[in-house]
Amino acid sequence: MTTTSLPRAGTRDRAGVAPLLNNHFQLLQVVLFWAGAILLPLGLVVIAFGWYGAANTPYQHEQLSYLVSGGLFGLGLTFVGGFLYFGAWLARIAADGRESSKRLADTLLVLADVTSRAASLDPRGEDLGAVQVTVGEGDTVHRRDCQLIAHREDLVPLGARTDALTLCRVCRPDARRS
Repeated sequence: MTTTSLPRAGTRDRAGVAPLLNNHFQLLQVVLFWAGAILLPLGLVVIAFGWYGAANTPYQHEQLSYLVSGGLFGLGLTFVGGFLYFGAWLARIAADGRESSKRLADTLLVLADVTSRAASLDPRGEDLGAVQVTVGEGDTVHRRDCQLIAHREDLVPLGARTDALTLCRVCRPDARRS
């Protein structure tokens, strides 16, 4: 069970001050939600007042005005509120999709890192990327996983060679030794 700590009074932590300040998508969702949540029942109330007015008058010309002002206006408010509420739902789905794609991308990066590290280990558990090699009869020492020599087939382990060798500036074989 994880617990989240609330910011203390008097601290400079602005995480809880205005959570919607820089999050425009969440602000849009909240505005659409509340606008729909207000307009939808308000439209139903206006329709009810229009019905009540038309039901309590015996004259047809008065009933027609109640029908137009109460019924049609209330129906319009109900539909607009419903569409705004639906828009809030779509904004929430989009935010959830965005969040899940971020989590998926992060998971794929971690998985790629783990598999690349596992692929660079030999059966004894040693890091094959840390093996120092030269290319053919060259005089530059590289790590086996250096990007400059990744495509080469003529790699020679460094072994006992001690003549004047230079270190690769890209992979820095001595700097990564453990």
